[in-house]
Amino acid sequence: MSQNTIAENKKRHDLSGHSEVWLFGYGSLIYKVDFPYLERAPAYIEGWSRRFWQGSHDHRGTPEAPGRVLTLIETPGEKCTGMAYKVTPDVFEHLDHREKNGYLRFTTPMTFRDGSQHEGLVYIATEDNEAFLGPASSKELAEHIGQASGPSGPNSEYLVKLQLALEQLDVHDPHVYDIYQDLINS
Repeated sequence: MSQNTIAENKKRHDLSGHSEVWLFGYGSLIYKVDFPYLERAPAYIEGWSRRFWQGSHDHRGTPEAPGRVLTLIETPGEKCTGMAYKVTPDVFEHLDHREKNGYLRFTTPMTFRDGSQHEGLVYIATEDNEAFLGPASSKELAEHIGQASGPSGPNSEYLVKLQLALEQLDVHDPHVYDIYQDLINS
């Protein structure tokens, strides 16, 4: 699959009949909210784990030296907590561009802290996209993230802001935390 997924995402979900849509954010969408929203609330999705396995050629790295950003990996029994946003469909023009580097929109049930549930959309970079980098040890990931930089800034800034945002949500993600610790202790 091509790195640029804008056209594919428009085909996957026709949002023209909707006045509002829920969106689940698990990475930079938690702390970098550069889009208007109607509501936002902490929520989780089941069966998924955050992983720094996606390459970033356009934001936190370059085509020659990609950074590492998050995607979701199917993990039975796991919960991934993040932030849910109720948005109008026109917001996806911006979000599809922002998430164009290999991310596809998928529908997912989300559970909010009050126990209510809504169906929403989530961006996931699957293993078959050209920018997928795959697993590495937390030490290797920290080293890679510590060296990468792109148009949106240093890759390390992404990791640090994410860790701080997760702490504010009272979420401990061992994958993110271990990489963060390796980065600050290097």
